[in-house]
Amino acid sequence: MHHFNYHNNEMYCEDVPIQIIAQKVGTPFYLYSHATLKRHFSAFNDAFDGMERLICFSAKANTNLAVLKLFANLGGGLDIVSRGELFRGLKAGISPDKIVYSGVGKQVDEIDYALYKNILMFNVESFEELELINQRAGWYKLKAPVAIRVNPDVDPKTHPYISTGLKKNKFGVDYKTAIKAYKIANSLKNIKIIGIDCHIGSQITETGPFEDALKSIKMLIYELKDLGIEIRYVDMGGGLGITYHDESPPQPSEYAGSIIKLLKGMQIKLILEPGRVIVGNAGILVTKVLYKKSDDAKEFVIVDAGMNDLIRPALYRAFHNIEPVVKSEGKSIIADIVGPICETGDFLALDRKIADVKNGDFLAVMSAGAYGFTMSSNYCSRLRVPEVMVKDDLFYVVRARQEYADLIAGESIPPFLEN
Repeated sequence: MHHFNYHNNEMYCEDVPIQIIAQKVGTPFYLYSHATLKRHFSAFNDAFDGMERLICFSAKANTNLAVLKLFANLGGGLDIVSRGELFRGLKAGISPDKIVYSGVGKQVDEIDYALYKNILMFNVESFEELELINQRAGWYKLKAPVAIRVNPDVDPKTHPYISTGLKKNKFGVDYKTAIKAYKIANSLKNIKIIGIDCHIGSQITETGPFEDALKSIKMLIYELKDLGIEIRYVDMGGGLGITYHDESPPQPSEYAGSIIKLLKGMQIKLILEPGRVIVGNAGILVTKVLYKKSDDAKEFVIVDAGMNDLIRPALYRAFHNIEPVVKSEGKSIIADIVGPICETGDFLALDRKIADVKNGDFLAVMSAGAYGFTMSSNYCSRLRVPEVMVKDDLFYVVRARQEYADLIAGESIPPFLEN
């Protein structure tokens, strides 16, 4: 359930008419519902009642400070993949001991910053990374807390670009290699083994892949125990899908039940890294119709939001439902909803049946709270759009629209080019 609903044919976010926000803020913009974000986080966390756990929101899904602060206030942690995400999380008030650092390409300055801030643990993805973390921790006379990311070779049955748990993917190490990695880690004097990490992909719509991965992890935990290596944390990553169109993903309670059942009786603390399932349907992208045009083959609706604002349709052929902000009586049309960028791939929907529209109408691109703004860019020197959060009957601009001066901040023309 989300809080984007129609009242008298006008779409509201909680108790605020979206049309009013569009008129005051301008389009395009991202819009988040505070009530939906809070409810989704709490529903996910509460599903694991009875088990010691830490919900580390996946920052890459949405890094807006207001969103992160909301989760911090609810006791949440953060899953990060860069120094920038760590910087954001700390600015939002997330405690360092609730932050886990994932990602295959951690650099020296990022490792040093995370060590200095005393994060909960590094999810290590390779032998060379393990050696580097040991070296840097030694430099600072620290013991770095680590988990090894294990690739269980489980097919998550999702888009290949967001599958991460197969042997052919770049993430983690396989089961056999993991044993070797843990033995090496156990011998390094500046490494403290505290966990095991596994993340198999994103937008997964059934529990089977998670169960298969966890069974493999359990076997590894027992093997490590025989080697004298105790595991305190099991990080199961994220990946639970949402409904964009006609998907039927499991509810958090069903997902949690399958995990709790497999970990029953084990003395571990569970770490989970939900992203999309928390924020995906808590946000929309609001755009305005600029023009319509048609020929014998096609009808086009041209809007002011482009692929630089929401790249998922172009990148993944991802489906986002598109609804009028104000419904009107009349015919439906089948059209491509496209942006103003000079790329054939600049579309939000292809051959989509929508209510007929005219210049100036506002459209809501649904399910855009995850991987929307975070994947946006300044392509074609377009300004990155504002982000707005609604709470009850008030709205707040939680990120201002860029100004044109921002586009050239940090750039300079060298003297040899000056006249």
